Amino acid sequence: MTRRFSPVTIRLAALCAPLFLAACGTVTPKAFSTEEIRERATLDIASMYADQEPITAPLDFNDAAARALKYNLDYKLKLMESALSRSLFDVSTYEMLPKLVAGAGYSSRNNDSGGVSVLIEPPRTVSLAPSTSQERDRSLANLSFSWNALDFGVSYYRAQQKADQVLMAEERRRKVIQNVLQDVRNSYWRALGAQKLLGRVDLLLVRVNKALARAKEVEKQGLMPQAQVLGYQRALLDAVNTLTMRRQDLELAMAELRALISVAPGTRFTLAEQSEMALPNVLVNIDALEKMALEKRPEIMEEWYRKRVTENDLKAAKVLLWPNISIDTGLQYDSNKYSYNSNWIDSGVRVSWNLLKLTQYSSLQQAHKNQNDTDDMRRLALSMAVLTQVRVGVQRYDLSLSELKFAEESMQVDQRLLKYAQSAAKSKFDSELEVIRTEARALLGEYQRYAAYSNAQAAWGRLYNSVGLDILPETIDGHDVKTIARSLQDTMAKWQKDVFETRTQ
Repeated sequence: MTRRFSPVTIRLAALCAPLFLAACGTVTPKAFSTEEIRERATLDIASMYADQEPITAPLDFNDAAARALKYNLDYKLKLMESALSRSLFDVSTYEMLPKLVAGAGYSSRNNDSGGVSVLIEPPRTVSLAPSTSQERDRSLANLSFSWNALDFGVSYYRAQQKADQVLMAEERRRKVIQNVLQDVRNSYWRALGAQKLLGRVDLLLVRVNKALARAKEVEKQGLMPQAQVLGYQRALLDAVNTLTMRRQDLELAMAELRALISVAPGTRFTLAEQSEMALPNVLVNIDALEKMALEKRPEIMEEWYRKRVTENDLKAAKVLLWPNISIDTGLQYDSNKYSYNSNWIDSGVRVSWNLLKLTQYSSLQQAHKNQNDTDDMRRLALSMAVLTQVRVGVQRYDLSLSELKFAEESMQVDQRLLKYAQSAAKSKFDSELEVIRTEARALLGEYQRYAAYSNAQAAWGRLYNSVGLDILPETIDGHDVKTIARSLQDTMAKWQKDVFETRTQ
């Protein structure tokens, strides 16, 4: 008997054969070319600094912090992660919906389907001639609705997990904001000191180098005792070394601030010559500060949300232990001309229960208890670390204020010594050297005062960060740099008024 294939079957086979052969082909590793890598690097550099507001005026502290929050890449990443978590949550809510599936198809065979009947009772003879009730070629369509109780229960707890993960992403975003502000606080005041001192350091270095050359000439001509001349040279070399090291520190501070606010290479900007911000006094009621930290730290809140995520994971596993109810209904269509009804509706309800899964119940209960105990202990350990950070932060801040006071007194003494040396200077070589040495000492004292102030700002920033105080309000009017700067200033002023006392300079 010769088999005959329908034209449709032949066409489908001819279409699928090349696809099958292509899928069986070999796939080899292909590295990016040098040109592709170079192009990607160029595009990445352009993307880093794209769509930035130009710097048209000197930056004060709030402006620098605002630019860091708006353009810092780490913060942008956390914003995207938060948006992704929210999108995944939105997707998970649709998984709780019943399934509504539409389908259509075409069926073809090369011969007829059919059969005969055989009597049940002996002699089991054939009662009918071979016949068929199905066409060789037919079209099919259906629209089916189904609902599964276990799938709904699991999807419900998965959606709750996604909702908690949205909140976790928000807490991580809060933490990044706090860290960005702390980093800006650490570098801004050092950079401002650098801007004030760099020019004076360069001028003094020129004078020191000239005085060093003169000292060498005096030594060569024997105009002064060698021991005295060598002593001056030693003092001048120490001044050069110290000034050079401090100059490097100042330049690095500007570089760090430039990186934090994501300023493109080659962009020139200046910092506003603002008065130093008042520093708060050391708190007396540390217990209240510790309680506030336990309530507001993003890490603790994130860990608390993570506990709910793990709890819902175990709840989803428990749902699978119970009986399952499935409801199905659908519209069906079959173009078979031998069918009495080409359209029909079929419905069904099914209940099933995997009784062997009940043996997991006690294990799941124990796992639930152990997981809760582990999460609670992890949170308690984190809370202990937070309390330690608060107390250490208070002590460091107290020490930084003491260092600032000492640096201010030292700077005042160095400036008085400089005035005395300048007024007592004569035309003698040793007097000139003494003036230069005293001037270097006064400049270093001024640098140490700026450094002490920036260290005090950094210590207060760490204390501020250890409490977990928010940097921005929940809503802001706009996202331009000036609006963010005003929001930062208002929020920090509110916290400083409510939580800290201001230290008068």
